This record gives sequence, structure tokens and C-alpha cells, in this order.
Amino acid sequence: SDVALKEAGEYRRTGLEGAEAFLHGSRLFRESGRNKEVVYALHQAAERLYATVALVITLYSPKSHNLNRLRLRAEELDPALADVWTTKDKLGRRAYERLREAYVKARHSKVYEISELELDWLTERVGCLKAMVEALTQSYLTAREQELG
Repeated sequence: SDVALKEAGEYRRTGLEGAEAFLHGSRLFRESGRNKEVVYALHQAAERLYATVALVITLYSPKSHNLNRLRLRAEELDPALADVWTTKDKLGRRAYERLREAYVKARHSKVYEISELELDWLTERVGCLKAMVEALTQSYLTAREQELG
């Protein structure tokens, strides 16, 4: 319906704006050497992006900070998203694990650490996720608009 399409478009707009705000924050934290805050902001950006996919396509997203759960849901809706984290190397697997843990550990653990290399990799990958989410949600909305005539 027109109402559902309008709602989905609003979810896309607010979700992408929120993700961009966290990405902007991650850049500011990076400039001031606040690496725990960088990875926390990247986690929040990824969380918003995955929730945006679910909200645009289904008008529902689970209230969760579990990145694996949000990622799985989004990848079920669009399997191409799995390409964001596809990696054969140890750096990528370790960096994703640091990102996944960041919601709790980057804020509360005194021993949580993340390397500059891992931050570089994650920043690039979350940027890739954002580009994919922008494209796939726009494509989805365009297809729905065409169906409605």
C-alpha cells in the first residue's frame, strides 16, 4: 500500500541518517585516538544499517544489539549482504569479532583492545555495508513504487 511504502521510505531515511551520524562520530573519535569509541560507533552504524534493511523490507526489526542476529536477519532478506564480511584472512575474522563484541566490551572492559589495522578494515567494511544498504533499499522501494503504479 501507499502507507506501507511511505513508512518504508521513512525507515530508510532515518536509518541511513542514523548510520551516517555514527560513522561521522567514528571519524571524530579516530582523530582523537579514542579507539574503543571508534569501534563502538562502527558497531552502532552496522546495527542501524542491518535494522534498516529489515525495516524497509518487512516494516519490522527485532530490538537487539546482537550484531550476528541482526546480520543474519538482513542476509536472509538479501543474501548479497553476506559479501560485506566474506574474508579468508585472520585479520578480517578477528576484526569482525572485535566489532561484534564492541557493544558491551568496548564500553565496559578494561582489557578490550583493537588495533589500527582492525579499525582500518572495519571502517572500510562498514562503509561498504552502508553503500550496499543504500543501494538495495532504494532498489526495493523503487520496485514497490512501480508495482503500485
